[in-house]
Amino acid sequence: MKTLVRIVAVLLLVISCFGFTGQVLAAENLNPVDAKLTTEYGQKIDLNNAHIRKFRDLKGFYPNLASKIILNSPYENVEDVLEIPGLSESQKQRLEANLDKFVVTPPSAELIEGDDRLNPGVY
Repeated sequence: MKTLVRIVAVLLLVISCFGFTGQVLAAENLNPVDAKLTTEYGQKIDLNNAHIRKFRDLKGFYPNLASKIILNSPYENVEDVLEIPGLSESQKQRLEANLDKFVVTPPSAELIEGDDRLNPGVY
């Protein structure tokens, strides 16, 4: 009986080692969206790629100001968002107060394809 338990324990150890190395290999072969999540995109709101729901946690952004930001993208740098035509003074103040929460990366077809940034279909 002890021998059977030892054999099962060794087999489980060997199988778990293969599973771990499989995860390491999978981490090296990230798809473009997962690779982007390992950059600043995963920590901040990307003005060129994020959909409207990412703005919900920022007071006064969702849905009106967030829609303006999305409709006027792409941006070269974060400060370009202050140049959106038709912004009210309070909207500009909200943007200026939250510039550190934004990042600008090149538009990624995987994230913006299908024009679903305004309505990502999540309800």
